[in-house]
Amino acid sequence: MEIFLIRTLQFLLSISLLVLLHEGGHFFFAKLFKVRVSRFYMFFHPKFHIVSTYDPWVRRLLRLKPEKVPVKDDGSKEYVGTEYGIGWLPLGGYCAIDGMIDETNQKLSETTHPWEFRTKPVWQRLLIMVGGVLVNFLLALFIYSMVLFTWGDQYFKVSDMTMGMKFNEAAKELGFRDHDVLLGTDQGDFKDFSADLFRDLAVAKEARVLRDGQVVGIALPGDLNLLDMLKSEPTFCRPFVPAVIDSVMAGSEAARLGLAAGDTLKAIGGKEVDSWNEFTYQVGVLSDILAATKTHEDSLQVRTTQIVVARAARPLEVVPVAAVPATDSSLVASVARYDTLDVVLDEQLRLGVIQRSIFDYYEPTKVEYGFWESFPAGVGYGINVLRGYVGDLKYLFSADGAKSLGGFGAIGSLFPPMWDWHTFWLMTAFLSIILAFMNILPIPALDGGHILFLMYEAITGRKPSDKFMVVAEYVGFGLVILLMVVANLNDLLRWLGYM
Repeated sequence: MEIFLIRTLQFLLSISLLVLLHEGGHFFFAKLFKVRVSRFYMFFHPKFHIVSTYDPWVRRLLRLKPEKVPVKDDGSKEYVGTEYGIGWLPLGGYCAIDGMIDETNQKLSETTHPWEFRTKPVWQRLLIMVGGVLVNFLLALFIYSMVLFTWGDQYFKVSDMTMGMKFNEAAKELGFRDHDVLLGTDQGDFKDFSADLFRDLAVAKEARVLRDGQVVGIALPGDLNLLDMLKSEPTFCRPFVPAVIDSVMAGSEAARLGLAAGDTLKAIGGKEVDSWNEFTYQVGVLSDILAATKTHEDSLQVRTTQIVVARAARPLEVVPVAAVPATDSSLVASVARYDTLDVVLDEQLRLGVIQRSIFDYYEPTKVEYGFWESFPAGVGYGINVLRGYVGDLKYLFSADGAKSLGGFGAIGSLFPPMWDWHTFWLMTAFLSIILAFMNILPIPALDGGHILFLMYEAITGRKPSDKFMVVAEYVGFGLVILLMVVANLNDLLRWLGYM
């Protein structure tokens, strides 16, 4: 429950900041061109709101005075102003601009006014609509820059991973071998083990690896499916990590069996394992079998298995006497041996051991940035993230791509289970880029749809009719709602175990 709350708070803080600044971009240009904004809301408020500057107690508390704006046809002035508020439905926010057909569904009168959006020149209206996307994109670049300035860039160079990679069968059919050290492709040298590595392998015609001290070229088709590479079990490749135990959880099955730090797992369920990669895969196989069981007895049978452990050398006094050869046993100071042990895994198939991580084997590369150096580095980082995200969108139109869509639950799960400002800001920058790109798509009801119609007007000199704009807005809004329903339904199906 605590982890859920921490992730939820991070998600709400991040999305609130992004929505506020996105709508603030529209608001800034609207005010710049003297267009009236009737409402500026964080989150939506069907039926009621949490707080609003139109609430009498808020106006008294803040001593707010409404703006005096000419709103009557005869030019006389009335006291009106922007209503700022917070809604109760955290699905976004909005900036209601007078004289504009948008999701607020405001009805336009036949009489136009000089402070309305529709009476402004097309270039001003275009800037008002671009404002939100522009702010989100610039915000992402700024955050990336400040993250690099504050924490620097720390990563493990793939070429420094001297134990190489663990490859799946599909990769081995292409010519890769376990322990190959990945160097790069015809797309360029690899930096770290990230999605960019898989993207390069997917489109490359040749990969370069270090094998037995020699650089070897491996021919690739140039059109590997990125989703298949990432979603296959096991994945196309992952850093090789020996199955050496780092520590043992108190009260666990591993503790009962006397396993200790330094011991190495060699087999589970009759299947040899040479790494944590392989051990995790074999546990996944057992998990699939366990999911098909219907009775407690069947479950217990699956969870009861054997492991083979290479015990690290340790002082004689902690080793059972029966396990030590009888001959000259009194002279043995330490012992290392293989043991075959019967284990009963818990319902999550946990043995109760903590594995050694990649940090135990390699030194990370860390790059520090000065204040001014961080800006070009942050811009390059952000553009690379955007390029990768846009390139991956082509998979969205496949069956697997549609299944990979995630809603609020999937996004929230990307945040760390503990409060980590470094990760929080990286995730916020990433979401800001997604928000900017998704909003610029030429879909009615999104900023990109309005920009498309404004570009049409600028080129042809003809403005789409209000009736057409209303219909387009409804269609676009319906598409957006449908996409949200599918994404969040996927979250629910994953939670229920159907995906």
